[in-house]
Amino acid sequence: MRRMITATVQNQSGVLQRITSVLTKRQFNIESISVGHAHTQELSKVTIVVEVEDHRKVEQLIKQLHKQIDILKVIDITELALVARELALVKVAATPQMRSEVTVLIQPFRASIIDVSSETITIEVTGNHEKVEALLELLRPYGITDIARTGLTAMTRGTQRTVHSFVSSSII
Repeated sequence: MRRMITATVQNQSGVLQRITSVLTKRQFNIESISVGHAHTQELSKVTIVVEVEDHRKVEQLIKQLHKQIDILKVIDITELALVARELALVKVAATPQMRSEVTVLIQPFRASIIDVSSETITIEVTGNHEKVEALLELLRPYGITDIARTGLTAMTRGTQRTVHSFVSSSII
């Protein structure tokens, strides 16, 4: 089962390496990881997506992450009401004759063309994982020449109580 874990961490050098080290030691394969500043410059928010078969392994992982010195809060948000988005930039082989066809194709996905060259167009799409995958499937026959994806970033909706939350600081 895919699990989505968020961590609020000190914005310091080496924190991401320590997180990935814990995941590697526990033999978790990272499907995606995204990091960015949180509500203050001193903190960063990390969103990790991993494939896990056993719920107990996730609990173990959360406890191990919580032990890390620069990690302030860790939550498994998989089963909570949440908002999750991914960004993908997709470069598609497109002759001038094909551009209008591709433009019509991407409109229902609310995707945008952000770059045009004589041989390619670059498309930006934002949405949940399934939306991005669906657009990629439709674009494959045209010839995808390059893809850059951010991975999922997520947060819970509103204010929710969490069962698997560990807080080690009152900063949050």
